[in-house]
Amino acid sequence: MRIKRRHPTILRPFAMACVISAVNIAVFAQSKESQTPLQRQIEVQKNRLTSADAEERRDALIKLNLMRRPEASRAAAASLNDAEPSVRVAAAHALTSAPSSDAANALIPLLQDKLEFAYALGKSGSRDAIAPLTNLLATDKEMSVRAAAAVALGQIKDEDETAVMALAKAIDERAPNKKAEEYEFVRRAAVESLGEIHSPARVTILVSVLTNEGNSLDTRRAAARALGKIGSNSAVPALQAALHSDDPYLAEAAREALRRMHAPLK
Repeated sequence: MRIKRRHPTILRPFAMACVISAVNIAVFAQSKESQTPLQRQIEVQKNRLTSADAEERRDALIKLNLMRRPEASRAAAASLNDAEPSVRVAAAHALTSAPSSDAANALIPLLQDKLEFAYALGKSGSRDAIAPLTNLLATDKEMSVRAAAAVALGQIKDEDETAVMALAKAIDERAPNKKAEEYEFVRRAAVESLGEIHSPARVTILVSVLTNEGNSLDTRRAAARALGKIGSNSAVPALQAALHSDDPYLAEAAREALRRMHAPLK
């Protein structure tokens, strides 16, 4: 029986495909070998982000967050649009190791998960986050979100006048209807954040909060602690006066602040 030989032109495409495939495999293997241990770890977690299991995706983001590297944060960014809220929150936290402007730009459009994203914006440390945070502080219907926005402004630590004035306004503002008790948390968060922001105006505001007996004792205690942290001599008289308060906890907060400042107790 005569065997029919295949024409060389038929075999060439098949041979060429084999060569290309072999080259691609070799290049892929070489690129894997050239990766650093960190890059390999990130790649593993990045692949897990495509899992159908939301808990596995969330766990991968937690691991990326623990790496505390910009490269890991960038790998987490796509999950900010995940269908599962808990995964989006984990992605927001993982993004805080990215450069501050990158983190803020990614988080600002996603403020529907307002509480967690407010905290994440604060951790980003970006000035770009100040405007949306001050808006949340002034207008959000949920007092927990307003308090989170106040805390976030303190975490940014920028002496931007907009942030300082927004925090001062939050302290002086009347509580929304039927939310007086909840709003005390907002006031206290705003006072504590003023203790973190590097602005000359903050001392005057905090002294006013401390000396105003119309404020709650909790808010006045927070003001005393914040003034002690700042350490400005201009706050000493107000702190010394607070030593004689009928509230022992306020008196103790003032005493501790003065000690921290190495100021005389009178």
